[in-house]
Amino acid sequence: MTRRARILAVVTILLVGGLGVIASTQTWLTVTLRAGGDPLPVPGTAALPVLAPLCLAVLALGGALSIVGLVLRYVFGALTVGAAAALVWLAAPIAVSPPVSAVSATVTTATGISGTEAVSGLVAGIVATPWPGVTLAAGALLCVAGLFTLGTAHAWRRTGRRYDADSVAAPRAATGPLDAVDSWDDLSRGDDPTR
Repeated sequence: MTRRARILAVVTILLVGGLGVIASTQTWLTVTLRAGGDPLPVPGTAALPVLAPLCLAVLALGGALSIVGLVLRYVFGALTVGAAAALVWLAAPIAVSPPVSAVSATVTTATGISGTEAVSGLVAGIVATPWPGVTLAAGALLCVAGLFTLGTAHAWRRTGRRYDADSVAAPRAATGPLDAVDSWDDLSRGDDPTR
């Protein structure tokens, strides 16, 4: 399981981040105005403006988690739990009982009327689509992935050993004249080939 723990955590975080970006482009709410007319669709970016940037940050976090060392695994796991808490905290009111503030930007664009009281006077009803619920469930899954990362990070295999300074071959003793290739190899190791 330890070999698959990193893959499972990273793929889950990337999946939730991608799902959040997709959700931000979909219609979250439909607003009916008292004046009549066609219902106004409210996209996720208008209902929850922080959704797309937060999910892009989650995508970056998932990509970086695949290559970091032990200490940063714990830091990124904690950041993942924090991002999940923010996502759940912000999406829950919209999924359960959509507030007028989630549709005010769309209503203001359509009618030209702004202000919380004025917009709430125009709104006859708000109906939520499944996307706020999907985002809420994705936030819960992201929290599980963050907790899973925190619980299993110590058992993950190290990555990037070939780039560590300890794994670079030690300089070899010169047994004869050095050619240009040997000099370049010495420079690559950080040794002065002119000594």
